[in-house]
Amino acid sequence: MLKFFLTRVATTVPVLLLVTFVVFGLVLLIPGDPAVTIAGPEATVEQVVAVRERLGLDRPMVVQYWDWITSALSGDLGTSLFTSRPVATSIGDGLPVTLALAGSALVISLLIAVPTAILSALRRGTWLDRISSIGSSLGIALPSFWLGLMFVLLFSLTLGWLPATGYVPIEDDPGAWLAHILLPALTLGIAGAAESARQLRGSIIGVLQQDYVRTARAKGLRGRVVIGKHVMKNASVPLVTVLGLQITALLGGAVLVEQIFGVPGLGQVALNAVTTRDIPVIQGIVLVAVLVAMLSNLLVDLTYGYLNPKVRPR
Repeated sequence: MLKFFLTRVATTVPVLLLVTFVVFGLVLLIPGDPAVTIAGPEATVEQVVAVRERLGLDRPMVVQYWDWITSALSGDLGTSLFTSRPVATSIGDGLPVTLALAGSALVISLLIAVPTAILSALRRGTWLDRISSIGSSLGIALPSFWLGLMFVLLFSLTLGWLPATGYVPIEDDPGAWLAHILLPALTLGIAGAAESARQLRGSIIGVLQQDYVRTARAKGLRGRVVIGKHVMKNASVPLVTVLGLQITALLGGAVLVEQIFGVPGLGQVALNAVTTRDIPVIQGIVLVAVLVAMLSNLLVDLTYGYLNPKVRPR
């Protein structure tokens, strides 16, 4: 496993550099000139040029990228063009909130998907399986923004059980944190739960038809032992793939969900940066998103290596 881990890390580093370079160039192609915005609509051409030179925006893209990536390696992501606040500070304030939301959504997704998939596979063709299939289709089809609004209407405005907006850090009040995070996490996790349940159900049905499962049952092992020890480990490989894709999707979906529920996460920072074309903040957020995606892919590969020793290097 150590050799497998080192191999995956070695291939991740050049991919990370390539992706950050491409994204860095694409950010610079966004329409509009931040120097014009900073200088003001009535600024002269000389003033705009002076602002562009002060910010270093007149240098070649390769030079700008090299300065940015070398500074990023030391933890310096630059300074916001509009707030003069360090980018690392802005990201550091919003990232824990977004990660808490995405992590809670992932937990909710698994809590819904795993038992639903197991029951559907064991009761294949019954009314329970049909209800689960319909629920999975709805979970994938319903837009998250509509689902979030319906949750607010039902649980906040009608029943008054949960707050509609806001966020409380978990270290300040765990109970209030859970109450504020539940609706956004549920909104974000429903689609993932539906997709995970569908994939896991099909995988479990395939594994249940294998000879070693029939042998385990013929030996008199209890159904719980057969499912937990012999079925789930092999059936979880497709689920790992889905979860790896969901981690990055959850970060993207969190931007919209944070706006609906007024959660002060990284989505708000990203939206403000795109609106004002704050290039250093956009680049810092993209770098963090790429790192999270790379780490999730690395974790998926390591999980593959644990579940299926055949993929490990010899």
